Amino acid sequence: MDEQAKALSKYRLEKARQLLQSADMLMNMTKDYNSVVNRCYYAIFHSVRSILALERKDFEKHSAVISYFRRMYIKTNIISVDASDILGEAFNSRNESDYKDFFEVSREQAEQQLCNAKRFMEIVEVYLKSQGLE
Repeated sequence: MDEQAKALSKYRLEKARQLLQSADMLMNMTKDYNSVVNRCYYAIFHSVRSILALERKDFEKHSAVISYFRRMYIKTNIISVDASDILGEAFNSRNESDYKDFFEVSREQAEQQLCNAKRFMEIVEVYLKSQGLE
């Protein structure tokens, strides 16, 4: 794996960590649960992109990133199916909270998404470590 791919992966993972930290702060400091869900989704999304960076893969559409990740990492049992479930739930929750009129995320839903995002990040970090990234 080349150094540019590693650097891009680390950059994307750090971006994901920052988004997760923002979600955590929003959860504890505001009642803006829609934004918590949004930040959790983007933390997950960018952590997926950190994995794809190792292959120098990227896509313009979120659905293409998700589809590729599921095909190449979930269906091949490289990463657990739990990760796919978390990703799908985060994607759907973010779409509803961002685009559905009068949709409000409850505190419980936001807490669940935050917990899921933290779990997803752990899964990604274990995988990246297995690939020689620290």
